[in-house]
Amino acid sequence: MTSKGRVTIREVAERAGVSMATVSRVLSGNHPVPAATRARVLRAARDLDYVANAHARALVGGGRKMVAVVLRQVTSPFYAQVAEGVEAEAAARGWLCLVGTTGGDPGRELEFVQLMREEGARLVILVGGVVEDDAYRERVAHYAQALASAGARLVLCGRPAPDPDIPALVVEFDNEAGARAITGHLLSAGHRRIVFLGGLPGNTALDARVAGYRAALAEHGLGPEAAHVVDCGLGRAAGHRAMTELLKAGGDPGPGDTATPDSATSGTATRDAANPGTATPDAAPARFTAVFAGDDMVAAGALRAIADAGLRVPQDISVVGYNDIPLAEDFNPPLTTVRTPAEELGRAAVRIALRDPEHAAGAHHLLGTHIVVRDSVQPPPPGREDGGSTPV
Repeated sequence: MTSKGRVTIREVAERAGVSMATVSRVLSGNHPVPAATRARVLRAARDLDYVANAHARALVGGGRKMVAVVLRQVTSPFYAQVAEGVEAEAAARGWLCLVGTTGGDPGRELEFVQLMREEGARLVILVGGVVEDDAYRERVAHYAQALASAGARLVLCGRPAPDPDIPALVVEFDNEAGARAITGHLLSAGHRRIVFLGGLPGNTALDARVAGYRAALAEHGLGPEAAHVVDCGLGRAAGHRAMTELLKAGGDPGPGDTATPDSATSGTATRDAANPGTATPDAAPARFTAVFAGDDMVAAGALRAIADAGLRVPQDISVVGYNDIPLAEDFNPPLTTVRTPAEELGRAAVRIALRDPEHAAGAHHLLGTHIVVRDSVQPPPPGREDGGSTPV
């Protein structure tokens, strides 16, 4: 039988002398079929070059093992390291790896997941923190169920599952513990006025870091008013812009004070320490001696802004970051930061999913973090231990 267009399941059924339902069972692999019937269907599919259907393509000739990793962007060192880990682990096991980027667009993420389901990817790995709202919860539940129905698996890498009953494997690291540890490092150096630079309300990863920051302040006997979270988002440009505004304000206004004139359209906001769920646009925190950047790229922007203002790190202001990207040790000065196991996160996502496929769904694996101490922290300048005026 010769077809001018795409070979259909009906043609495979006619060639094999079975029903279309039997062909579907064989190609899905989800139902028991007599060995002789299975062999006849696969031979018909091979003879007809029936490759349009992903399940046939996966089964005819032994199957194509494929893992897809979906990232916000590939220019971020953190995301690049996670993708490298996924690729390395997949390659070591003879699997192919496909990488897609979404730019943070939920619609693109959905399209990519659907495409990978159609193409027969056995694992689909979604990487990085997200804003967890009702739409996200519904979307992830749909992803997981749709992939599971096709015999594939959803892996959430660096983000929690919104519902423990969702058939998805979760592999993440302890953001809150890492933030608590690095804040404690600043407090142990004598800092009491520490700004968290890089908040993004609702983002699962950053909210956990803010929680760890607040917890460390409380553990050292500081009240809620000691916390100052600047919601500027992530990235070098965001860190530079927000740090520049704080320094222009002189570090004097407290939360709730009048916004600085230059920042009305900057997208930066400071959360009121007494009401962590609220944000006061562009109010600078009370005098600060240290900055905890939400990630290393925010820290890079903050370091540049501090240098542009004629100040020195750590002599005038101490700065720490998060992630320990490869360039962190080459910053000026080399950055004290939290090392997150980015590459291992990617490797573990593949390794755990393939090691125990029957029990991976719904499982939660938490990787540890640790501080890398370099040269960007020292005790506050004399006279500023309790937050004397930030020099300008």
